[in-house]
Formats: sequence, structure tokens, C-alpha cells
Amino acid sequence: MKQGIDSPLSGLRVLDLSRILAGPWASQLLGDLGADVVKVERPGVGDDTRRWGPPFLKDRQGDDTRESAYYLCANRNKRSLAVDISSDAGQALLKKMAATADVLIENFRVGTMERYGLDYHRLKEVNPGLVYCSITAFGQDGPEAAAPGYDAMIQARGGLMSITGVADGQPGQGPQKVGVAMADLTTGMYAASAIQAALLARYRTGEGQHIDMALFDSQVAMLANQASNYLVGGQVPGRMGTAHPNIVPYQAFATADGHLMLAVGNDRQFARLVSAMGLPDLANEPRYATNLARTENRVELVQLLQGRFLQQTSGSWAERLGEAEVPFGPINRIDQVFDDPQSHYRGLKIDLPHSEAESVPTVANPIRFSDTPVSYRYGPPTLGEHSREVLQEWLGLEQSELDTLSSDGVI
Repeated sequence: MKQGIDSPLSGLRVLDLSRILAGPWASQLLGDLGADVVKVERPGVGDDTRRWGPPFLKDRQGDDTRESAYYLCANRNKRSLAVDISSDAGQALLKKMAATADVLIENFRVGTMERYGLDYHRLKEVNPGLVYCSITAFGQDGPEAAAPGYDAMIQARGGLMSITGVADGQPGQGPQKVGVAMADLTTGMYAASAIQAALLARYRTGEGQHIDMALFDSQVAMLANQASNYLVGGQVPGRMGTAHPNIVPYQAFATADGHLMLAVGNDRQFARLVSAMGLPDLANEPRYATNLARTENRVELVQLLQGRFLQQTSGSWAERLGEAEVPFGPINRIDQVFDDPQSHYRGLKIDLPHSEAESVPTVANPIRFSDTPVSYRYGPPTLGEHSREVLQEWLGLEQSELDTLSSDGVI
């Protein structure tokens, strides 16, 4: 397969001891950018998400493989090395690999890597340039440092669920989690960014460093304008359904046969909106002429617009709003997303090879470089698929040594 020699991170070695989503999401991004990512997994078990199904990938005979769709979404561009990290021999192997790695990513509970002799301070002794990224629920210190955590509980504790869902007093009221694991995904993105920043710092100083990433911290950071609204304004934000706390009209509206999402971001766009709706006088009405006024008179304006939207179909409104260059969009199901002409044109679905199936359908990396493109070199690996290959390549082990490690249950 293509090795991606022109990719931005070509030649970078990443030892990935993470599993579930936040760590694998970070390492997949590094892999997409050209890094050689070795996914270290427990023999016979592997990443927990391999079993998080259905659905599972079908093999060439149409039967379920052991690879869940969940696992497949976060593990392309990696090679799988199955190693018993609890054994002395397994720990010795990983320590040797860390000595040649540029980056190590782990998401074990605080203290686990120290018990294995694979913590940052010990690996720094054999590789001063190592960038070591730890991902946990609450970070390496603080009263909750030792506590376990998954995305949903972090969305709740980190405030996201309190501002997601239907407002109190309306049908269907109550907090909701986001439909994907946002705490994991955002932590993974922050981690990938932090790792690359640490590599740039190493370029200047020659020294690596430890990165402490917490799902909780990342979730709070991603509250963005809602956190700022509270910190600056002093009022606690609540759930508003599809509406925006600072911009009006910026929400979903029902039409005669469905819904559409309106995203009017300034006064000029509002003027174009109401003109397209046959209500041009609203643009000059003092209660609605500015975003501040519209926010203060939100309920009255939304009721007025909603009544008008119900008079025509979504298709009719799409034609009118499109001609007026008003920001709006359909509320697509996921199948409709992949049928969207823009998705086809941008190539957002790609098929990658797999050792047990004809191919693996997955979502393309959204980054578009002009000169150093993202590369797709490996489909998501089966458990231990590359164990011998990686140990030969990274450590120069002979076949007899590999046979011994295999017979001893280390790999």
C-alpha cells in the first residue's frame, strides 16, 4: 500500500496504547497525516470497541467479522501489535519500542503505566525526545484523578447536557446528550493538536514532554460561547432546543411538509430572509431591525416566522431562500448526508482494504492540503495483524525471537 511519503508527518513513529475513542481518534488523525501508528492491544481481547456492535463488518462470505462499526470509525492508518503489557517480557518490548518512538499515547487510569514501568519519567530516561500523551477522564491530578469515566457522564458533568435538549415547559423537555461522543472526539482533537505542538517544541529544544489531557477539561473548554455567556453575563444558560442563545432567527422551523434549519447571522441576512418570505417590512421594524432587538423580541418574531413557514413546503422554501442567499439547510438523515451531491463531490465516503472483507466503508479525513495530502495506507487492522511485521521493523527481531514470544503468549 502507498506509504504516504509526501504526507506532513511521514517518518513519525507513534506508539498508541490507547483504546475506546479519544486516544484512537487522536492517533487516527496522526496516521492520516502520515505517521506510522502502531496500535498496541491485549492479545485475544484487543480494543473494547471491537465488540461494540452490532453492526459488524461482513466478511467475504457475508458473515459478521469481529470488527464493529464503532471500532472501524477510529482505527484506520494503524498497524495492530498484540502484546501482553502485564508481562515482564511485554513491558520490556514496549520499553524498547518507546526508545525509538517519537510519540506515545495512552489512556490507562492514573498510576497504571507507572506500575508497568512505562510511565513518562522512566521512558524519558531512555528517550528524552519522547512526546508522551496521557488521556484520562479527569486528568493526572485533582480529587477525581483516579476516577474512571466515559463520554456520556463527562457530557453530563461538564455541562453540555444542561444546554442540550428541549427547553423546560415544552413537550419532550429534558437534558440530552449529543448524538456522538463529543467529549471523546474533542479531547482526541485537542490531543492531536497538542502532540504536534510538542513536536515543534522538540524541534527547537531537542526535548520531549508529557501532555496531560482530560475529557472533563476538554468538555468544559468546548462550552465556548455558552461558558462565556455565563462568565461574562452571570446568568446560567439553559436548554433551548435548536435555538441559539445569542442570534435570532437561528433555529429549526417546521414547514408544510417537514423542517429546515435557519442560520441568520447578521442584519443583512435577516433583511434578505424576510424579503424572500414576503415580509420585507420586518427588516425596518425597530423590534426586529437588529440582532439585539430580535433577541429581546425572540418569542414574538419566531411565532411570526413559524406561521409563515408552515404555509409552504420545504422544497418551496429551499428555492426561495437559496435564491436570496439566506443561510439554511435541510435536516438530513445520515443516509441523506451521504447522498448529498456535495458529499459525493468532496469524496466524503471512502473504501479501504481489509484482510477479512472486500473493503471497509469509512468517512474521509476533512483536511485538504495543497501539497502534502492526507494518505490512506491501511484499513482498520484486525487484532495482532501486524505484530511480527512491526517488531521486525521497529526492533529488528529475528523469526526465532518472534516464535519464542508467540509461544510464550507475549504476542
